[in-house]
Amino acid sequence: MSEIRKRLADMGLELPTPPTPIANFVPYTIVGSFVFLAGQVNEWNGTVPYVGKLGRDFDVTTGQAAARLCALNLLSCLELATGGNLDRIARCVRLGGFVNCVEGFVEVPQVVNGASDLMVQLWGDGGRHARTAVGVMSLPRGAAVEVEGIFELE
Repeated sequence: MSEIRKRLADMGLELPTPPTPIANFVPYTIVGSFVFLAGQVNEWNGTVPYVGKLGRDFDVTTGQAAARLCALNLLSCLELATGGNLDRIARCVRLGGFVNCVEGFVEVPQVVNGASDLMVQLWGDGGRHARTAVGVMSLPRGAAVEVEGIFELE
Protein backbone atom coordinates (compact mmCIF):
# COMPACT_ATOMS: atom_id res chain seq x y z
CA MET A 1 0.00 0.00 0.00
CA SER A 2 1.36 3.43 -0.95
CA GLU A 3 2.16 6.01 1.71
CA ILE A 4 -0.56 8.25 0.26
CA ARG A 5 -3.10 5.41 0.54
CA LYS A 6 -2.02 4.94 4.18
CA ARG A 7 -2.53 8.65 4.87
CA LEU A 8 -6.00 8.48 3.31
CA ALA A 9 -6.85 5.45 5.46
CA ASP A 10 -5.57 7.23 8.58
CA MET A 11 -7.96 10.08 7.71
CA GLY A 12 -10.83 7.60 7.37
CA LEU A 13 -10.98 8.14 3.60
CA GLU A 14 -11.02 5.71 0.72
CA LEU A 15 -10.88 6.20 -3.02
CA PRO A 16 -13.95 5.64 -5.15
CA THR A 17 -13.92 3.60 -8.34
CA PRO A 18 -12.46 5.81 -11.08
CA PRO A 19 -15.39 7.49 -12.85
CA THR A 20 -16.12 6.56 -16.45
CA PRO A 21 -15.97 9.58 -18.77
CA ILE A 22 -19.45 10.64 -19.93
CA ALA A 23 -18.25 12.29 -23.15
CA ASN A 24 -15.38 12.08 -25.65
CA PHE A 25 -12.33 12.42 -23.36
CA VAL A 26 -9.96 10.33 -21.27
CA PRO A 27 -9.53 10.63 -17.48
CA TYR A 28 -5.87 11.62 -17.75
CA THR A 29 -3.04 12.36 -20.15
CA ILE A 30 0.66 12.13 -19.33
CA VAL A 31 3.00 14.63 -21.00
CA GLY A 32 6.62 14.34 -19.96
CA SER A 33 6.63 14.28 -16.16
CA PHE A 34 3.15 15.82 -15.81
CA VAL A 35 -0.23 14.15 -15.41
CA PHE A 36 -3.16 16.24 -16.61
CA LEU A 37 -6.40 15.08 -15.05
CA ALA A 38 -9.82 15.70 -16.57
CA GLY A 39 -12.33 17.49 -14.38
CA GLN A 40 -14.12 15.26 -11.90
CA VAL A 41 -17.50 16.08 -10.41
CA ASN A 42 -18.57 15.16 -6.88
CA GLU A 43 -19.43 11.58 -7.80
CA TRP A 44 -19.17 8.53 -5.57
CA ASN A 45 -19.11 5.22 -7.44
CA GLY A 46 -21.61 6.34 -10.07
CA THR A 47 -23.85 8.47 -7.85
CA VAL A 48 -23.71 12.25 -7.60
CA PRO A 49 -24.70 13.02 -3.99
CA TYR A 50 -24.47 16.82 -4.26
CA VAL A 51 -26.77 18.01 -7.07
CA GLY A 52 -27.68 21.67 -6.95
CA LYS A 53 -26.31 25.14 -6.44
CA LEU A 54 -24.14 26.65 -3.75
CA GLY A 55 -25.87 29.60 -2.18
CA ARG A 56 -29.30 28.03 -2.70
CA ASP A 57 -29.16 24.28 -2.05
CA PHE A 58 -25.87 24.02 -0.17
CA ASP A 59 -23.75 26.06 2.22
CA VAL A 60 -19.97 26.46 2.05
CA THR A 61 -19.27 23.54 4.40
CA THR A 62 -21.32 21.17 2.25
CA GLY A 63 -19.64 22.58 -0.85
CA GLN A 64 -16.25 21.80 0.67
CA ALA A 65 -17.35 18.20 1.21
CA ALA A 66 -18.38 18.07 -2.46
CA ALA A 67 -14.99 19.50 -3.52
CA ARG A 68 -13.20 16.94 -1.35
CA LEU A 69 -15.15 14.21 -3.12
CA CYS A 70 -14.00 15.64 -6.45
CA ALA A 71 -10.42 15.46 -5.15
CA LEU A 72 -10.88 11.80 -4.19
CA ASN A 73 -12.02 11.11 -7.75
CA LEU A 74 -8.95 12.92 -9.06
CA LEU A 75 -6.77 10.73 -6.85
CA SER A 76 -8.55 7.63 -8.10
CA CYS A 77 -7.73 8.60 -11.69
CA LEU A 78 -4.22 9.61 -10.66
CA GLU A 79 -3.72 6.15 -9.21
CA LEU A 80 -4.60 4.71 -12.64
CA ALA A 81 -2.09 7.04 -14.26
CA THR A 82 0.68 5.96 -11.88
CA GLY A 83 0.12 2.24 -12.26
CA GLY A 84 -1.42 2.01 -8.79
CA ASN A 85 1.32 3.89 -6.93
CA LEU A 86 0.41 7.38 -5.74
CA ASP A 87 3.87 7.63 -4.17
CA ARG A 88 5.13 8.34 -7.71
CA ILE A 89 3.60 11.82 -7.40
CA ALA A 90 6.16 14.52 -6.59
CA ARG A 91 3.65 17.33 -6.17
CA CYS A 92 0.28 18.82 -6.97
CA VAL A 93 1.03 21.59 -9.47
CA ARG A 94 -2.42 23.10 -10.12
CA LEU A 95 -6.10 22.61 -9.40
CA GLY A 96 -8.99 24.22 -11.22
CA GLY A 97 -12.30 24.34 -9.38
CA PHE A 98 -15.75 25.04 -10.79
CA VAL A 99 -18.64 25.72 -8.44
CA ASN A 100 -22.26 25.50 -9.58
CA CYS A 101 -23.66 28.53 -7.77
CA VAL A 102 -26.25 31.25 -7.72
CA GLU A 103 -25.46 34.65 -9.15
CA GLY A 104 -23.54 36.75 -6.64
CA PHE A 105 -22.10 33.79 -4.69
CA VAL A 106 -18.66 35.06 -3.64
CA GLU A 107 -17.38 32.15 -1.53
CA VAL A 108 -16.23 30.05 -4.48
CA PRO A 109 -12.57 29.95 -3.28
CA GLN A 110 -13.64 28.70 0.15
CA VAL A 111 -15.65 25.88 -1.47
CA VAL A 112 -12.70 24.74 -3.61
CA ASN A 113 -10.55 24.66 -0.45
CA GLY A 114 -12.25 21.30 0.17
CA ALA A 115 -10.05 19.88 -2.60
CA SER A 116 -6.98 22.03 -1.97
CA ASP A 117 -6.84 21.21 1.74
CA LEU A 118 -6.80 17.48 0.99
CA MET A 119 -3.77 17.85 -1.30
CA VAL A 120 -1.86 19.70 1.41
CA GLN A 121 -2.87 17.11 4.01
CA LEU A 122 -1.57 14.31 1.77
CA TRP A 123 1.62 15.87 0.33
CA GLY A 124 2.48 18.66 2.77
CA ASP A 125 4.35 21.43 0.96
CA GLY A 126 4.24 19.27 -2.18
CA GLY A 127 0.47 19.60 -2.04
CA ARG A 128 0.54 23.41 -2.26
CA HIS A 129 -0.48 24.41 -5.74
CA ALA A 130 -1.57 27.16 -8.08
CA ARG A 131 -5.33 27.31 -8.44
CA THR A 132 -8.30 28.78 -10.20
CA ALA A 133 -11.76 28.82 -8.61
CA VAL A 134 -14.70 29.87 -10.77
CA GLY A 135 -18.43 30.10 -10.19
CA VAL A 136 -20.51 28.67 -13.04
CA MET A 137 -24.16 28.38 -14.04
CA SER A 138 -24.17 24.61 -14.59
CA LEU A 139 -22.01 21.49 -14.33
CA PRO A 140 -22.34 17.96 -15.77
CA ARG A 141 -25.04 15.86 -14.11
CA GLY A 142 -26.14 18.91 -12.10
CA ALA A 143 -23.16 18.46 -9.78
CA ALA A 144 -22.39 21.16 -7.25
CA VAL A 145 -18.60 21.10 -7.84
CA GLU A 146 -16.03 19.94 -10.41
CA VAL A 147 -12.24 19.94 -9.97
CA GLU A 148 -9.42 19.30 -12.46
CA GLY A 149 -5.73 18.93 -11.72
CA ILE A 150 -2.14 18.78 -12.88
CA PHE A 151 0.40 16.70 -10.96
CA GLU A 152 4.12 16.15 -11.38
CA LEU A 153 5.59 12.65 -11.45
CA GLU A 154 8.89 11.89 -9.70
